[in-house]
Amino acid sequence: MGRRWCLGWLVGSKAKPNGKKPVVEEKKMYLEPEHTKSRITDFEFKELVVLPREIDLNEWLASNTTTFFHHINLQYSTISEFCTGETCQTMAVCNTQYHWYDERGKKVKCTAPQYVDFVMSSVQKLVTDEDVFPTKYGREFPSSFESLVKKICKYLFHVLGHIYWSHFKETLALELQGHLNTLYAHFILFSREFGLLDPKETAVLDDLTEVLCGGGAGGGPGAQNHVKER
Repeated sequence: MGRRWCLGWLVGSKAKPNGKKPVVEEKKMYLEPEHTKSRITDFEFKELVVLPREIDLNEWLASNTTTFFHHINLQYSTISEFCTGETCQTMAVCNTQYHWYDERGKKVKCTAPQYVDFVMSSVQKLVTDEDVFPTKYGREFPSSFESLVKKICKYLFHVLGHIYWSHFKETLALELQGHLNTLYAHFILFSREFGLLDPKETAVLDDLTEVLCGGGAGGGPGAQNHVKER
């Protein structure tokens, strides 16, 4: 994949209503109680996401962001054979369609699997860049680190949203809905704790978030109380 595609996410993707009104409102299978109660653990994620004492905020963000990237990439890989240019001609979640933009701000026409490939390639490039996600002792995080993490979380949310909206049937057939629900709840609660996702961005799945994570949006008390040294 060329450099222009990998860096395109720094310019951003844009979402807008797809302009098409379905003849019949699609039933959101992922909201059915028998499916929403499916988890792989009963652990309280609200406690798990809190910044541990004596742990640097950026280190905590880096570690968790990298882990979420790998887990969401793995979750998508389980249904990737069903996500094709024919079945998913656009990157859509509910009534929202996402568009990829390259580093020049030019809209890139792409299917859902191409969009996901752009996302994963871009994030992979970042999390393995020692100048952005330093792993060696003494290396400092860039001043733009938090904004980069927010960008990453936004795109990973798009991928999770697409799995729920377009491939939940396949996820059920594979009996992986418990993994998906657990991953989504952990990701949303972590993002909420540190204010990493704009509530407007996640509004397309507010009904699912309410069921899996409870009320509240945006940065919680934890995000406001973190003091970061510069």
